Amino acid sequence: MEQFRNEIEILTCLRHPNLVTLYGCTSRLSRELLVYEYIPNGTVADHLHGERVKDGSLTWPIRMSIAVEAAGALAYLHASGIIHRDVKTSNILLDENFCVKVADFGLSRHFPNNVSHVSTAPQGTPGYVDPEYHEFYQLTDKSDVYSFGVVLIELISSMPAVDISRHRHEINLSNLAMNRIIRHAFNELIDPFLRFETDAEILRMTTSVAELAFRCLQPEKDMRPTMDDILETLKEIQGYVELDSRTIV
Repeated sequence: MEQFRNEIEILTCLRHPNLVTLYGCTSRLSRELLVYEYIPNGTVADHLHGERVKDGSLTWPIRMSIAVEAAGALAYLHASGIIHRDVKTSNILLDENFCVKVADFGLSRHFPNNVSHVSTAPQGTPGYVDPEYHEFYQLTDKSDVYSFGVVLIELISSMPAVDISRHRHEINLSNLAMNRIIRHAFNELIDPFLRFETDAEILRMTTSVAELAFRCLQPEKDMRPTMDDILETLKEIQGYVELDSRTIV
């Protein structure tokens, strides 16, 4: 019931093109129902490593747009004093044009402007939870930033956030990614499907996104960028190709 009410309170006061729209709700006979706009194209997780992965439809430009749109939605939430608290690829829906709709606000919390953190028991999804929040029970907007860093790594690697078949020190994708990025072993991290080995622009962009994710995944929250910083950086990375395409030789 608490998550049901929480989702209603948050979604009824927010309007953003990359947030899912709540059309209505009902609570009868001990059953709570929420009615959302229909988003037909599954989740980002479905397309990266789930039931829609065989479609091969998530090209690099689409993945880059997903990163920018999701970052924009989260930056809007933070500007509105809200922490999502469960940022993950299965909560990022895609419409028929692969436009982002961030969903699932059951765990979200209002974050007053005059406080540095909210003390609360850690919640979220394994593989995405901010380690500092998990250890010290202090929720901040940088907790979403950490989770979004995992999302960025998923977008460039097509790997799931948690995979128990990987080496025990790399079951969490964040650990695997930090190891590869520190060693500059980007070829062991970036999905070959993206053709980064034969396209210099894609190599530059995916490497730049990996470096941004590295900043998001820092264990100390004060070392992480804000969502506004992330959005600006992603737009700059995305703009590289647009600028190059207008260059006259």
